[in-house]
Amino acid sequence: MSIEKAEKHLSKAEPKFAAIIKKHGPCVLIDEERETNIYQALMRAILFQQLSGKAASTIQGRLYALFPGHECPPAQELLKLSLEEFRAVGVSRQKAGYLLDLASKAHTIPTPDELHQLTNEEIIDRLIPIKGVGRWTVEMLLMFTFGRMDVLPVDDMGVQEGFKRLFNLDHRPKKKEMEALAESWSPYRSVGSWYMWRLCDDKDGLSS
Repeated sequence: MSIEKAEKHLSKAEPKFAAIIKKHGPCVLIDEERETNIYQALMRAILFQQLSGKAASTIQGRLYALFPGHECPPAQELLKLSLEEFRAVGVSRQKAGYLLDLASKAHTIPTPDELHQLTNEEIIDRLIPIKGVGRWTVEMLLMFTFGRMDVLPVDDMGVQEGFKRLFNLDHRPKKKEMEALAESWSPYRSVGSWYMWRLCDDKDGLSS
C-alpha cells in the first residue's frame, strides 16, 4: 500500500487535493489500535456504538473480564451469557442481542485467507446480516482495519460534508452524485474519503 502514490493520483484527479494534503499531512489509513481479527473488530464496533470512547472501553473491559484467559470472549462461551449478566457489566439489552447474534453467526465471518479473495461488496454482503452491523460499520472495518484502498462511504455525513466543501455544492451529495464525482479517485477512494473528513473538520475550509 503506497499512500504517496495514492496522494499523487488524487492530486492529479482533483487539483484541490494538493492543498488539502499539504495542510493535513500524509493519510493515516490504518488505525493501529483497531482489532485485526474480524470477529473482535465487529464486537468492538457494536460495543462502541453511540457511546464515548471512555465509557465503551470500560464496558468492554468488564465484559472481557468475564472470560479470563481469552483475548476476546469466544463465540460459544458468549452465547452462554444471560441478559442479566450482560446488563451487570453495562451492556444494554439491545447490544446484548447484537452480540449474541454476532456470536451465533461467527462461523459465517470470512477468514483472513478469504478476505484476500473477496471484494469489498462481497465482504459487506457477508457481514451485514449480523444484527447491529450496517454497511457503514463494515466500510470502516475495510478502511481502517484492513487497509482497503478503494472504499467510498457514501452514507457518512462527514464525507458528504467534505464533498460539499470540495466541490462548492449547496447541498450534501447523495450516493450516485458522490460516486460520479469520485470516479476519478479510484482506486484510492479510501484515501480521498480520509481527506474529506479532514476537510470537514477544518474550520478554515478550503481556500480557493
